[in-house]
Amino acid sequence: MRGPVRFVPLGASENASRARWLAPVSIMIGSMVTILPFVAGFAWLPPFGLMMLLGWRLLRADTIKVWAAVPLGFFDDMFSGQPLGNSMLFWTLCVIAIDILDTRLVWRDYWQNWLIAAGSIAFCLIAGRLIATPIDAHVETTLALQIFISAALFPLVAHYCTWLDRDTRG
Repeated sequence: MRGPVRFVPLGASENASRARWLAPVSIMIGSMVTILPFVAGFAWLPPFGLMMLLGWRLLRADTIKVWAAVPLGFFDDMFSGQPLGNSMLFWTLCVIAIDILDTRLVWRDYWQNWLIAAGSIAFCLIAGRLIATPIDAHVETTLALQIFISAALFPLVAHYCTWLDRDTRG
């Protein structure tokens, strides 16, 4: 005889406990990409920690709580070289904005997620530029290139988050 039937809410994954620890770990690994020895004449490397945070938050809102952006942003600040509190503030503002959008929108599709992520990435990079570099520094072209590269790579990051969230039981 079979055991009791277990009902899983619509949209809930049975591997939620795995995703709860995997999401922050993957975001921290994304933040640590900046310590790899890339040699470049200008800053073109996308903010992979932020992109992973956005990927998980847009994919599964239950894995990343609003308050989790503060410790994850602190971890990113330690590795990125930005002023302390930069990522903590801007990542939290992005997650709060996404949380507000979740209450306003009935559903989101792929293109809306991409637009939300591109806007969040652009906001964080531009705000970080205004805080970290002098106003008379001419980095607008480099910043625009970094925003473009980050927005173009976001679908791959979102796909990677989906791959990490897959059900591995077979």
